[in-house]
Amino acid sequence: MEVRTGVGPPPAGGGLGAGKSTSSSRAARATAVPWARFSAWLECVCVVTFDLELGQALELVYPSNFQLTDKEKSSICYLSFPDSHSGCLGDTQFSFRMRQCGGQRSPWHADDRSYNSRAPLSLQREPAHYLGFVYFRQVKDSSVKRGYFQKSLVLVSRLPFVRLFQSLLSLIAPEYFEKLAPCLEAVCNEIDQWPAPMPGQILNLPIMGVVIQVRIPSRLDKLESSPPKQCDQEHLCSREPPDLPNCPTLPCPRCFRPVLTHVQTLWELMLLGEPLVVLAPSPDMSSELVLALTSCLQPLKFCCDFRPYFTIHDSEFKELTTRTQAPPNVVLGVTNPFFIKTLQHWPHVLRIGEPKMSGDLPKQIKLKKPSRLKTLDTKPGLYTLYTAHLHRDKALLKRLLKGVQKKRPWDAQSALLRRHLLELTQSFIIPLVRRAGVPLTWPVSQSPPQIRPFRQDEFLHSLEHAGPQLTCILKGDWLGLYRKFFKSPHFDGWYRQRHKEMAQKLEALHLEAICEADVEAWMKDKSEVEVVDLVLKLREKLVRAQNHQLPVKEMTLHRAQLYIETVIGSLPKDLQAVLCPP
Repeated sequence: MEVRTGVGPPPAGGGLGAGKSTSSSRAARATAVPWARFSAWLECVCVVTFDLELGQALELVYPSNFQLTDKEKSSICYLSFPDSHSGCLGDTQFSFRMRQCGGQRSPWHADDRSYNSRAPLSLQREPAHYLGFVYFRQVKDSSVKRGYFQKSLVLVSRLPFVRLFQSLLSLIAPEYFEKLAPCLEAVCNEIDQWPAPMPGQILNLPIMGVVIQVRIPSRLDKLESSPPKQCDQEHLCSREPPDLPNCPTLPCPRCFRPVLTHVQTLWELMLLGEPLVVLAPSPDMSSELVLALTSCLQPLKFCCDFRPYFTIHDSEFKELTTRTQAPPNVVLGVTNPFFIKTLQHWPHVLRIGEPKMSGDLPKQIKLKKPSRLKTLDTKPGLYTLYTAHLHRDKALLKRLLKGVQKKRPWDAQSALLRRHLLELTQSFIIPLVRRAGVPLTWPVSQSPPQIRPFRQDEFLHSLEHAGPQLTCILKGDWLGLYRKFFKSPHFDGWYRQRHKEMAQKLEALHLEAICEADVEAWMKDKSEVEVVDLVLKLREKLVRAQNHQLPVKEMTLHRAQLYIETVIGSLPKDLQAVLCPP
């Protein structure tokens, strides 16, 4: 996602920049439902404050009619404040992820398929979780009994637009802490005028005298004539002014600096869906590092659970920390050292220390045995018995560490690391994709052929001649890594998505093949039943394609409609009346 900001009046056309939305019926429905445009971006805005008697308390929810369960309210309250071990003074931004307890309640989300069918996998709406984006302020205030002003402004959404929402908070929160409720109501009313999130289009979002320009990548970009952009492979990327918060969800040396020597080991742990605890000094560090780790598999979708910031008060604390069963496949970001004792049975713990001053080369953490974990004063390190399957890329590590020493710009460092992990993931995926061949031609009258099942033994046997060594210079036990991958949630997630995409591709190819065939020659020896059957199947495909469930171009849709009209025109009048009722 590209995010830019500028000062000026909102552009004409309801805030929509290049390109106009064709979803007129959706827009009409949106205007008929209160707060529908607001709900297209956010579930609600919450204000959490500290009460001397109650502790963290929910002060405000906007819109006021948005329904949160008691469990969700409690979770938002605890997840919106750093715990007492963090000692965050001033302003802090971080994020969290929590499970929905009451099912879907927003009327706008009755149909997410249109957005999800266009958006990259990593930017699709969360079906069962809320994402919280927090701006926490703690400053000395003699007028308060405890001597400190403590309050959080929280944006709750199901869209993983980390960069956008944290940029939005940096504009809203300082103003809100000065002017309180009236300011927040005005901001929410502005958001309620925004166009719906539309992948592939440039959207202009006016807020507080500033216009934020956003482009959400589209999965359909590759079907157009323009070349694919690198940002389509990213979770979020931006070219905004430097005064906006730099909180990407892709690997960035700012949070990876102490673990550069173990980046590939961490990549393998993420690939295999291994349980991992990230213990950091503050929620902003824990959430940034967890989001970076879960994003390092792109273009693979991260299919496991992850919690950028997690506390002992969370409603799922017992479920995720139980010793009666194996640790769940989740990446857990925490700041309370108590978790070291509670999660001693977890196989992997990453302990990060306080960040050093900018420009200093941080000491690289070491691999340590889990048995060396101590409840108090645990030193930074990656506590694990896991041995990486692939050899370390020493040339890359040398370039990254030298870049830190020479104060190379963060964008350049991040691009270097991101490109390495992207190429590594693609080299791992390409052999898997090759095993799933798609037939390019078959008779027009037949349905698309069945997709052959994925056979692991055949695939492993093929690696000797068509493995990742063709595109990656790294040596190691690729065979062993694939064997473990087949047992992970990510293989299941990848295969399901791949099977779905292949089925859609076959249908799209079938539709294109029909449109390119000589319809008159085909109909010569066909019965009326066969012709009618083809019309009905074509119409079904056309409806699916128009709802963006099939990857076809607009030209193909137009030709398919003409094809249907031609076929119907060849039928007797009585059948035409049935197929095309007035």
